[in-house]
Amino acid sequence: MRFSTESVALLACLLFTGKQNNNGVLGFSSGANNRISSQTTSASKLNINASTLRSSTRIAAAAVAEAVNGSKETSTPPEIRLNVPEKARTVSSVCTSGTLCTSSYMDDIQGAPFGSFVDYVLDDDGNPVLLMNEMSMHTVNIEKASAGSLVTLFAQLGGPTTTSGPARGQDVSRCSITGTIEKIESTVEDWDALRMRYGIAHSYADQVMDSPKFHFYRLTPTKVYFVGGFGVSSQWVPPQEYKDATPDILAKEASSIMARLNRDHGEDLKLTAIEILDVNEVEKVRVTGVDRLGMDLRVTRRMPKRKNKLLTDEFRVGFRIPVISVEDAKSEVLKVFQEAWEKKNDITWGDGEIPGADIPVIKTAEDNLL
Repeated sequence: MRFSTESVALLACLLFTGKQNNNGVLGFSSGANNRISSQTTSASKLNINASTLRSSTRIAAAAVAEAVNGSKETSTPPEIRLNVPEKARTVSSVCTSGTLCTSSYMDDIQGAPFGSFVDYVLDDDGNPVLLMNEMSMHTVNIEKASAGSLVTLFAQLGGPTTTSGPARGQDVSRCSITGTIEKIESTVEDWDALRMRYGIAHSYADQVMDSPKFHFYRLTPTKVYFVGGFGVSSQWVPPQEYKDATPDILAKEASSIMARLNRDHGEDLKLTAIEILDVNEVEKVRVTGVDRLGMDLRVTRRMPKRKNKLLTDEFRVGFRIPVISVEDAKSEVLKVFQEAWEKKNDITWGDGEIPGADIPVIKTAEDNLL
């Protein structure tokens, strides 16, 4: 039997929301009971007839596999991490301000890098568009530079106008876009779209964008450099791959999702680390990232032989299917919590499979102090 994509999504939602309250996760909203049930229930009460009431997550997963592959055979493991171009495009999309570095033309510091705080938006190709006063020092530097001179725009999550939450020092993703910058003429095809986009992102713009002293500039990338955070991966991104990449759909809401998980689901996260990630001596678990493909967990544990020493490992817990909305992401996270709870309580699905066994997981970094 084949399922349509819409049927699969509906089936997963109905089955998951139809769970009995005493069998696991109850809610995800700030006003709901956000804890996995810890009520002690006898094994006899949890002995569910597999032929009639299989686990909702297992049924949904099986339906997805059948819909995609036409069979229930094991499929290729899903991609559970954004690629680097997608990460870079996400950073530049979420941020609306950054540091513009130009080459100074002032006496005594001629040629020195000159950094200025600037606001921007992206056009449809991911090119930063800036509205600048002709008297600003960075604008003067640009106008005095020879044709083809390069500038760099640096942006990082957690900045003053980003929607990704408070800054956390170097432990955030950031992106540097280096390229040529040119004044935009009012005859370009996307002129009206850029004005509207900039006015929505920056409320002050409507008061100055028609002034003869302010002009729009477009930065066309020749090099893009992405850094994932402190002590983690960094990589040059080809401009065409950056242009073709799609920003993550959860980017603007990721911070609030992480904050709520870390605030309200501490015990659920610990249970996930123990039951799904097979980590012992767990002290603390924090969600450090969420996107359409999964979530990142930072797990702190005690050393086996030296209990006063702590080790920290990083894991990626993937979603079985990419999500397309915040509500979908919440549902997928709750499924992970639910299966961790089921595994702890020895709930079987009647087919010999262990809850959580097919949740895609990879260890992305580990402490090397052992």
